[in-house]
Amino acid sequence: MESVSPSRRRRLALRAVHEAIVSCERCPRLRAYCQRVAREKRRAYRDETYWGRPVPGFGDASARLLLLGLAPAAHGANRTGRVFTGDGPAGSGDFLMSALHRAGFANIPTSQRIDDGLTLRDAYIAAAVRCAPPGNTPTPDEITRCLAHLDAEVATLAQVQVVVALGKIAFDVWLRVLRAHGAGLSPRPRFGHGVIVDVPDGARLPGVLIGCYHPSRQNTNTGRLSPVMMRNVLEQARARLR
Repeated sequence: MESVSPSRRRRLALRAVHEAIVSCERCPRLRAYCQRVAREKRRAYRDETYWGRPVPGFGDASARLLLLGLAPAAHGANRTGRVFTGDGPAGSGDFLMSALHRAGFANIPTSQRIDDGLTLRDAYIAAAVRCAPPGNTPTPDEITRCLAHLDAEVATLAQVQVVVALGKIAFDVWLRVLRAHGAGLSPRPRFGHGVIVDVPDGARLPGVLIGCYHPSRQNTNTGRLSPVMMRNVLEQARARLR
């Protein structure tokens, strides 16, 4: 029998997790909203077929760096089917990918279409919630129901050493994952841009958590998150990779 390499096993396991995410129906409010957006569409995309389903993570199955965002954008990833993709030339996807490209984690500096040839090297991007929520605000119950998908995805990403949480919700969600895996974090870390949390020895998910403001237009257009600030976070993350 032909042997299967560890990297191929990870890819196959990740594919199975992705299939479970895409077929998820756990949150009726979110599913109804995503489907309605996919039917009604935005005028600029009226001739396109929207994805309209939960969005799995994207990137290198052997990644040492995990970036965790909030949720798909209604006319971004909910349209294209890939996280941080298609929300416009000044959107969060291009801002993030430009930073990842400069840091050597992405092969191109933009993220506009699922067929644009973008690949990530040593990095993987996931979301705390896999369906676009109305007003970009998932409920606490919806966040909780989606945790199992993140846990399953992370279980296949055995090489991850550093997590960059994009925004407070993602930061708090990763703290929940850490606690579920035996990390006794006390006092409870508070989110902040550039905050670094070293995971205690003995946790089943060793590594480092770094807080970063979310690359939303609200933050990047106002200067709350600048390209230099994003670059510094990624430099901190790379410095912690072994």
